[in-house]
Amino acid sequence: MKSISYFFQFCIIKILFIIFKILRYKKASRLGNVIGKKLGPIFKSKKTIKKNLSYIIPDLKPEDESKIIEEMWGNYGKILAEYMFIKDFRNDKLKKHIEIVGLEYLYDIKKKNQPVVFVSGHFNNFELMAMEIEKTGVKLGAIYRPLNNFFLNKTMEKIRKNYICKIQIKKGLSGLREILNLFKKNISIALMIDQRVTEGVKVNLFNKPAFTTSIPAQLVKKFNCPILTLYIERVNEVNFKIIINKPIYFDKNQSSNDITKNLNKWIEKMILKNPEQWILTHNRWKL
Repeated sequence: MKSISYFFQFCIIKILFIIFKILRYKKASRLGNVIGKKLGPIFKSKKTIKKNLSYIIPDLKPEDESKIIEEMWGNYGKILAEYMFIKDFRNDKLKKHIEIVGLEYLYDIKKKNQPVVFVSGHFNNFELMAMEIEKTGVKLGAIYRPLNNFFLNKTMEKIRKNYICKIQIKKGLSGLREILNLFKKNISIALMIDQRVTEGVKVNLFNKPAFTTSIPAQLVKKFNCPILTLYIERVNEVNFKIIINKPIYFDKNQSSNDITKNLNKWIEKMILKNPEQWILTHNRWKL
């Protein structure tokens, strides 16, 4: 039964992809906004979204809550539409829509040819961050979680490998071994640390315990490498601003939990910056 449902979803999305491509970038993104707002609430739990928002902004007014949720769904739809234009972003046909702050840090990493850990979260069109890192010539592997829909996952994996980051690492124990092998070859790693992971450590996020990946902390302690945090936000509907921050050099003698806590503090600040541009549907605090 689930396979039939997945195939039905896959067919709908493939049809939408064709429509988006015909419309071109700006119109497609705007249509995605409408579709996201109309259809998104049908597929995901309102209860989880409201719970997450209550943790992030405890005293949020009902009207502000509704506005954030609506804008989040619109952003979901835009990202879906924009997958059809990842190739154009990669080939710089849509270069004018991306502003990057902190490029000098990427060029310095490339020059030194030493591996670092790039850390971010599912903010807005998060796929563009790994793409821009790789475009500068930095050798990179990106960790990803395969979609539950195995029909659609094949399409997404193809887009990611061809246009976002050639080295894609599946989340899990086998992925961890691959990360260590890549690091030994001076290949940097990019990962999102804002989603729940069963193999993670229990660290506070917005003053509530949440399972968080300890991979960045493990790499710091093993290789004494720096961490670079990245943030992307949507500006004026169809433009993006990517901020690459100065490398953080943690003391490798710090505990894994302390390093992870510090990174979660950064994630909190970025979520509060634009809560509607973060993926609120994930059951982040499930224990």
